[in-house]
Amino acid sequence: MKGTPPMPKVMPINRREWARQLGLSNFINAYYQYRDVQEIGGCKTVLIVGPGQGLERVVFEWRGFEVTTVDIDRTFSPDYVGSVHDLKEFVSGQFDVVMASHVLEHLAESYLDPALRELARVGKYAIIYLPVHGKHIQWRFMTGARKVDLSVVWDLFNFLKRADGMSPRYMSGQHFWEVGLRGFKVKDMKVRFSAFFEILHVYRNRDWLPSINFVLKSMRTE
Repeated sequence: MKGTPPMPKVMPINRREWARQLGLSNFINAYYQYRDVQEIGGCKTVLIVGPGQGLERVVFEWRGFEVTTVDIDRTFSPDYVGSVHDLKEFVSGQFDVVMASHVLEHLAESYLDPALRELARVGKYAIIYLPVHGKHIQWRFMTGARKVDLSVVWDLFNFLKRADGMSPRYMSGQHFWEVGLRGFKVKDMKVRFSAFFEILHVYRNRDWLPSINFVLKSMRTE
């Protein structure tokens, strides 16, 4: 990699307008995050990294969780302003679970491992959702009560393509990399995560195909 990777910074879009938008994906992700936390069990304190439109906070506080938010951008009214790769505001093991839904891809690759290290440091568990590159086709069979729910997903993109790790190229200049590109395939991400976490569950969000979801347990030893 040539040159110096860009420091994490606020998104170069109309952030105030984006913060007012509320789409189906917001509700889907909020549901899956709540479901994942319920399956972990015993969690009371939650750190949300990148609160976005704020729906997750409403859901978790409504269900009795103690919620803290952090974001690099004051636009989203976080409790703390800071980057996920340097969570110095928080002590080790402060939260039962930390959540970063479609956040880490906004970091250049050189900041990815430091961010994972920080998430593993401040949280006992972590829920990390990441975007899957390309176009997606799904075959799905469901019964009315969802007692049967079968799904097969095909991703259409060049598997040999590699993120350059320097210049954000996706989502109007928002993403430095996405799952599926060379160096960021699912197996590559598992290797990265395994340096800091025990991987409990990895699954494709069949209700929102551009998302692959990881449920992790911190291996913090300090």
